[in-house]
Amino acid sequence: MSLIVGIQVVIILICRDFSLLGVVLSLHSLNNENIMKRILLFFSITLSVTFAAFSQVKKDSVKSEVPYEWSFSKFRFGGYGEILYQQMNYGPDRYKYTNGAPSDNRAYISVPRAVFAFDYKLRDDLVIGTEVEIEYGGAGSAMELEYDEAGEYETEIEKGGEIELEQFHLTKRFANWFNIRAGHMIVPIGITNAHHEPIFFFTTTRPEGETTLLPTTWHETGISVLGYFPGFKYELMVVNGLDPNGFSSANWIQGGKQGMFETAVMTSPAFAGRVEWSGIKGLRVGASAYYNQTAKNASKPEKTADITAPVTILSGDAQYLTKNLAIRANYLWGNLGDAKRLSQINRNISSATGFARTPVAQNALTYSLEAGYNVLSFFNTKEKLMPFVRYEYYNSAETMVEGMAEMPINRRNVLTAGLNYYLLPNLVLKVDYSMRHLDHNNYNQENTFGLALAYTGWFFTK
Repeated sequence: MSLIVGIQVVIILICRDFSLLGVVLSLHSLNNENIMKRILLFFSITLSVTFAAFSQVKKDSVKSEVPYEWSFSKFRFGGYGEILYQQMNYGPDRYKYTNGAPSDNRAYISVPRAVFAFDYKLRDDLVIGTEVEIEYGGAGSAMELEYDEAGEYETEIEKGGEIELEQFHLTKRFANWFNIRAGHMIVPIGITNAHHEPIFFFTTTRPEGETTLLPTTWHETGISVLGYFPGFKYELMVVNGLDPNGFSSANWIQGGKQGMFETAVMTSPAFAGRVEWSGIKGLRVGASAYYNQTAKNASKPEKTADITAPVTILSGDAQYLTKNLAIRANYLWGNLGDAKRLSQINRNISSATGFARTPVAQNALTYSLEAGYNVLSFFNTKEKLMPFVRYEYYNSAETMVEGMAEMPINRRNVLTAGLNYYLLPNLVLKVDYSMRHLDHNNYNQENTFGLALAYTGWFFTK
């Protein structure tokens, strides 16, 4: 009992200032104070349920029914990656022309990412986890023609790719239901960040909505508590926050992820959490939340001293898997306080920063549904061929503050159909065709054909 009381104190201290929002009723009409109260209510309920569950769980050691995350003896090495070919029937600059992107015929091939992971147990209760991501061939120099939301363009010399430390953390295990992790880790906001490996979505690229609005894969540095119960897991974290100078009209808060400088500002930390329930075979239901008062993390904090610019994100998702059927759904809503004042500040920062310097919306929204079925289930083979369909809506400017111009070009509906051919459970060949409709076809439609080869898994373990 004393251990549980101690754990309660630790988590209450961590969540003391964590103003998250739990129940998603009338969100669009909430002010920041009410949002913070509902966030606190959400985590109070979550923690109450968690500790009630503690009383029903027998005392376990770090060796009893070890969760998959730690189900290896000494070390393991693996990763995931993708090779991608795309052909588009539209031009690269949709903002320059009144009707959106003009007709074009262009194609690209790339290696979006190759990720290598290495986990090592110093002892049964101390685990080091690492991931290194190589994007678009690694570091180097490349000429990029960059378009912005104002219809202007400029030519820049930038890195041809990136080599990035995606995860580097140490986990101290106490029991399956309570562990502490410190270091650089994934921020599991939304289904794509929580489950970002390419075999966990049908399309040849990561889902457009979340990758447009949020950093993906989103990784930050801090501390978290996490645990597993039968059919349930949770993670609560405190990490460095976002830089509001990087927010934009086209990508909402995505550009706010820090990384331009050698150190990340943590003057105002961010609070994030995710819970997942899988009590019914084949079904997984998840919810996540994020809160950060971003103004003090700005590249020029003296310019944002008169605002707090709080970012609040809520998401819910579900997945249902059987041997031959896969269905996934996702909903994500975000709110930015002080959006109008922040837009004015960002407009006047130096162009040398590389930030977009465009107006940013108060609210952003995305939701999606996808389903696929293995048609080879009628034949005697271990391989799978899954035709699928996916619908997705996203808008980086769902709600603008009064007095700010609407941005209808950012309102997008995407319908995608394709095939996933699984040569192995963790090796898949993907082909799809997507039709992107902008503002209910008030702008030119954008169609893309995609072909990808993707893999994920552990290469060897001991």
